[in-house]
Amino acid sequence: MSATDHLVIFDTTLRDGEQSPGATMTKAEKLRIAKVLEKLRVDVIEAGFAVASQGDFEAVKGIAESIKGSTVCSLARALDKDIDRAAEAIRPAERGRIHTFIATSAIHMKHKLQMQPNEVVEQAVRSVKRARSHVDDVEFSCEDAGRSELDFLCRIIEAAIDAGATTINIPDTVGYAIPEQFGETIRQLLNRIPNADKAVFSVHCHNDLGLAVANSLAAVSSGARQVECTINGLGERAGNASLEELVMAVRTRQDLYTIDTRIDTQHIVPASRLVSTITGFPVQPNKAIVGANAFAHESGIHQDGVLKHRETYEIMRAEDVGWHTNSLVLGKHSGRNAFRSRLLELGIQFETETELNEAFTRFKALADLKHEIFDEDLQAIASHTRQEEDGRYGLVTMQVGSETGVVPRASLTLLMDGKEHKVNAEGSGPVDATFKAIESLVDSGCNLQLYSVNNITSGTDAQGEVTVRLERGGRIVNGVGADTDIIIASAKAYIEALNLISSGGVRQHPQGADV
Repeated sequence: MSATDHLVIFDTTLRDGEQSPGATMTKAEKLRIAKVLEKLRVDVIEAGFAVASQGDFEAVKGIAESIKGSTVCSLARALDKDIDRAAEAIRPAERGRIHTFIATSAIHMKHKLQMQPNEVVEQAVRSVKRARSHVDDVEFSCEDAGRSELDFLCRIIEAAIDAGATTINIPDTVGYAIPEQFGETIRQLLNRIPNADKAVFSVHCHNDLGLAVANSLAAVSSGARQVECTINGLGERAGNASLEELVMAVRTRQDLYTIDTRIDTQHIVPASRLVSTITGFPVQPNKAIVGANAFAHESGIHQDGVLKHRETYEIMRAEDVGWHTNSLVLGKHSGRNAFRSRLLELGIQFETETELNEAFTRFKALADLKHEIFDEDLQAIASHTRQEEDGRYGLVTMQVGSETGVVPRASLTLLMDGKEHKVNAEGSGPVDATFKAIESLVDSGCNLQLYSVNNITSGTDAQGEVTVRLERGGRIVNGVGADTDIIIASAKAYIEALNLISSGGVRQHPQGADV
């Protein structure tokens, strides 16, 4: 594609997406997602906020070392220490980008930055120049641009481009914009800024009013040539613009858009499921493109029409976004090499033979319980193999009784600090009894904020995937467990959340990271 017809896809699942409460990922999990994004042919992967923590730095660096087909980007505030740390993290990348930002709205400059507009412009210019001293690819963002004064935006953007910014991002940071108004803002900036032709204009829209995708598309129609988005629309508060919706809107409506992305859309559904499994954020059934009902028809009229001619009620083919990948890949007679090969195809690679052996043991155990093993099952096996390796608590055995007219009771044997403990409890249901039994030992002081059960694949023999969200002292974590028995899956999820909450590793996001 030429520069004029290529819409750049900038994925920030690993940075803004991770800022969803409870969605923090390990380095290994981030790398798995990055490899799937590379396979998806995402142009730019925002791998994290390198200065936020040592863990974030290591994750960005690890992705920069491994990814070859996409540009690897790190976010940085308009501060020397942030920019230098970002540069160090992305140094191994074949193509690296530094994404620096500063707030430009009157409310942010006055109350958050406590700086005068002239000072903000000076700091923006200084930060872009410092970033350019490290890399040629520099993105500059005007945080809260959606509520910024247009004349000031023109002034600071012109200065940033003169300083060396190659991409200019206009974020609707708080999800305040309306499509017509946001599209006009982009049009005005492109027309009024003298050197606008020397940079790619980008947008980063939040979904607080449910308009992130609509606002992004309005901006594209007005001349924006990069959209910042996340898998499943993951992100701060109500989330970001959804990658799958943006890509398929542009691809489906080529009668309106003279541009296209380079995304390999057949990897969309696998990417969605991987992100959902790792973060513990299930995809709603009626979610566009990747929801379980996205291509389902129950109305008799619709069914009849689709059978006669698919396009009567379907504007896309399910196969084009990857639904055909939900197929049998392995069975109980599959060997270790076949298992390893299929994991590699899914972007899953274990660091040690011990991890692989443990995963293969889990696979064999699952194959004895259900005849058909799907890619989603393998994703869950890989995730939970890693998650249960370390931690203060572990599940050894459990027995739960639930009978009409009898109070449910749970008996568990738990590991705590390497020692086995037997615990019992009654509850209003088997899950309640299980959680109370666990708490009788650990006394965590946590508040249960979310309990959710979803099937990983179809069928009554499917694994149930349970998400448990716990809060303690303002810290929120998600625990995820999978098993063909949802009570066991519930215990695994609760224990994983306890291990996360007790690990003490709090991921720091510097104020103002929400661009």
